[in-house]
Amino acid sequence: MKTKCSLLMVGFMAILSPLHAEETRPNIVFILADDLGYGDTGCYGATKIKTPNIDHLAQQGRRFTDAHSASAVCTPSRYALLTGEYPFRKNLWKPIFSASPLVLDTKRLTISSLLKRQGYATAAFGKWHLGFGTEKPDWNQDLKPGPLEVGFDHYFGIPVVSSHSPFVLVEDHRVLGLDPADPLVYGGKPPTQPFPEKMTKRDTMSGGKAAHALYKDEELGPQLTEKAVTWIKAQQQPFFCYFATPLIHHPFTPSPRFKGTSGCGVYGDYVQEFDWIVGEVARAIDELKIADNTLFIVTSDNGGMLNLGGQEAVKAGHRLNGELLGFKFDSWEGGHRIPFIARWPGKIEAASTSSQLICLVDMLATFAALTGDQLADTDKRDSLNVLPALVGNPEKLVREQLVVCPSQEECMALRQGDWMYIDGQGGGGFTKNKTHLLGGPSALQFAGETNSDIEHRQFKPDAPKAQLYNLKNDIGEHFNVIRENPEVASRMADELHRISSEDRSK
Repeated sequence: MKTKCSLLMVGFMAILSPLHAEETRPNIVFILADDLGYGDTGCYGATKIKTPNIDHLAQQGRRFTDAHSASAVCTPSRYALLTGEYPFRKNLWKPIFSASPLVLDTKRLTISSLLKRQGYATAAFGKWHLGFGTEKPDWNQDLKPGPLEVGFDHYFGIPVVSSHSPFVLVEDHRVLGLDPADPLVYGGKPPTQPFPEKMTKRDTMSGGKAAHALYKDEELGPQLTEKAVTWIKAQQQPFFCYFATPLIHHPFTPSPRFKGTSGCGVYGDYVQEFDWIVGEVARAIDELKIADNTLFIVTSDNGGMLNLGGQEAVKAGHRLNGELLGFKFDSWEGGHRIPFIARWPGKIEAASTSSQLICLVDMLATFAALTGDQLADTDKRDSLNVLPALVGNPEKLVREQLVVCPSQEECMALRQGDWMYIDGQGGGGFTKNKTHLLGGPSALQFAGETNSDIEHRQFKPDAPKAQLYNLKNDIGEHFNVIRENPEVASRMADELHRISSEDRSK
């Protein structure tokens, strides 16, 4: 009788084991917007722009109010996301362009290679912006190494930021439509695309008329969405879909159906198209009836940028980054505090909100914990497992401090609890030209933002050379309280120096 019961138990466990294994390996869909600000969606306070799909996702899952990118700049932010490593360790501070090689070490673990070794199908769609090749890429040959050499099975998208060359589409290792008789050549005006006057020859590419003709700005959103959804529907195993949309980066080229729909100019129209993209992917997951086994995340690579479209939206009464100070490129909160929404029915509490401090650099350790993977110490130095904040108690502390990189090294920042220390004057973004509306004091004044170090579009003569803010009392960073809290500032300055002085080759 005892033997019979034991055999029954073994059989029962054998039935349960595959289900348990499957539950520990959910599908992961990660949608990364480009320059979507903290205040750009309805669930984060936007009133002039409508984002019903993103708002619905927040009602189905968890909305984070203290999520950050590790950098306030495109390329280094994406590097941190995929590698789990702070970008300053790679000396990455600014975006790269079409002549740049792959900035990822193909021997280093990435989210994609981690999940691939766990049996996932992996694909990347949209904006890559991490370079190709070992030196200057040859756009007329195989673009290797690239996404496929860092763990993705498939890639389809645009290689560089949408406002710069090469204005082509890439699938896996090759430029689509490449004609050997009409090769792509660095320098010169692309034959079929708008040409920003300030672009330099290092950013441009002539020739390749057939390849350029396939790149149609206003069709990118629907085209990339169709590719991503089609790939998702074809999967028969756990999958990781990394969908890095070029929306809402300038130039703002919304599809015709979204033009004039927001009341905030092309900026708002583009945000609403991004919301449609989120809705299309969510709808596909729901129709496949795999939502209960899919972790679905929507977030942004950094804060909103005050370019011409952003300025138009501000004039219409929209606040790109909500009540936060600053914009993309800044160490101020507006540069790196980002929307972050996670849905996983049955695992993540619906309509919940978390004020936990988390960062995109944490996704590597989090996905490792999610799949039962054991990371080496060198892979998890900067990445923390924030899975408890995703699926558990939304207020249980998981991260105590965070380093944030702007576009200038002298304004690196350290977050500890409620305190934010910035090792320099200003936001570290577009601050060298103090009258530039893209950033710095002039941008703050244009947007109606105030800071105690700034007056009449410039820094006060006696403004401190570093900054300290208590975000619990002053999330808008209106008041630099470094002189009132010298001990806190000194302690944080020492800690930031210690971290930033660590061997960056590890």
